[in-house]
Amino acid sequence: MRIVRYPSTADRKTICERPRIDVSQLNETVCAVLNEVRQRGDKAVMEYEAKFDHAQLDSLAVTESEIAEALQSISPELADAIKLAHHNIYAFHSAQRFGECRVETQPGVECWQKSVAIEKVGLYIPGGTAPLFSTVLMLATPAKIAGCKEIVLCTPPSSDGKVNPAILVAAHVAGVSKIFKAGGVQAIGAMAYGTESVPKVYKIFGPGNQYVMAAKQQVSLHDVAIDMPAGPSEVCVIADDSANARYIAADLLSQAEHGADSQVLLISTSEKVLDAVKDELAIQLEQLPRKELAQKSLDNSLLVLVNDKDEAVSLSNEYAPEHLIIQTDDYMDLAAKVVNAGSVFLGQYACESAGDYASGTNHTLPTHGYATAYSGVNLDSYCRKITFQHLTAEGVSHIGHAVELMAAAEGLDAHKNAMTVRLNDIKK
Repeated sequence: MRIVRYPSTADRKTICERPRIDVSQLNETVCAVLNEVRQRGDKAVMEYEAKFDHAQLDSLAVTESEIAEALQSISPELADAIKLAHHNIYAFHSAQRFGECRVETQPGVECWQKSVAIEKVGLYIPGGTAPLFSTVLMLATPAKIAGCKEIVLCTPPSSDGKVNPAILVAAHVAGVSKIFKAGGVQAIGAMAYGTESVPKVYKIFGPGNQYVMAAKQQVSLHDVAIDMPAGPSEVCVIADDSANARYIAADLLSQAEHGADSQVLLISTSEKVLDAVKDELAIQLEQLPRKELAQKSLDNSLLVLVNDKDEAVSLSNEYAPEHLIIQTDDYMDLAAKVVNAGSVFLGQYACESAGDYASGTNHTLPTHGYATAYSGVNLDSYCRKITFQHLTAEGVSHIGHAVELMAAAEGLDAHKNAMTVRLNDIKK
């Protein structure tokens, strides 16, 4: 990792840049696959499963017997860990339930909101080298709490046509309705358009590679909502003299091992800490099975030395990280100044892994600087707010003339008349 000392304003812009990838050719491929799935349904999905995942499938649906087999095949310890994580995720997201609030804006004019669950949601769970069964819990648990009637999950099978058993167990624990063996672009297309087997959903959630992200963005233009735009995963750490360099190195590597396009950033007021972290990274990297991926990520990453903690928080807010870890002696003071971040981890013991798995917060978060405008997945992600208003004759008398004046000023005479006919009847 390269060290940047006391960055200028111009340097800050460079620090906040993410790796850029030309997706023009990728988008053509994605569009072609989506069109095939739209036109040929299950048959196209199974053909692409054979081509990309090397799985020969007779059907896409996961059966009850496959779920039962998965429940028996994972260790009791892992099953208990999944249940503990589900309990904490459920507890945290349950507390986010919306409370209805009625407001009388004028005498006789009452307004309120009702929270209504999205009826059909689709969850995409990556497989491959890191089958993310933890993401099943993160996405399905709040969907269940919200009251979504149909929770559809797509995940790629291995070449033998089976789904990772931990994914199936997590889906069972979290209450997923239907599970299908489909990965990549074809899975996104199946949930966006519907096939003979896979129901069409109203909103798609979940991470994935560049092809999956491009597919989500394409289908969101006309066919279905998505959780958020997303890119490679990232973490930013703010540290002072009190920070533990070994912990910081472990946190940076835990993010770097996601993939070559992931990015990590350390901002510190202490050059001593920067040097110690650099040494620890070299030591810990050699112990990782995924060290080649992590090394490529570190090559895109920076260690930044700043003058003080205010500058550190300012740079972090400009970067708008997916994950922010604050390892300082006054972490609560700095936390109050955070305005752009997906999820924040405070103190030496709050490693990002805690939030990724079992603390209870959601790990599906905005990346690529989108934390300036987007929230991570939460209970509201699965709900719509419908507004209501009730007017009495008294209410019409209070706001009617204002409505007439405003409608006339906009040149919308029918709007004005809709109020005028009521006012005239009240005046009789």
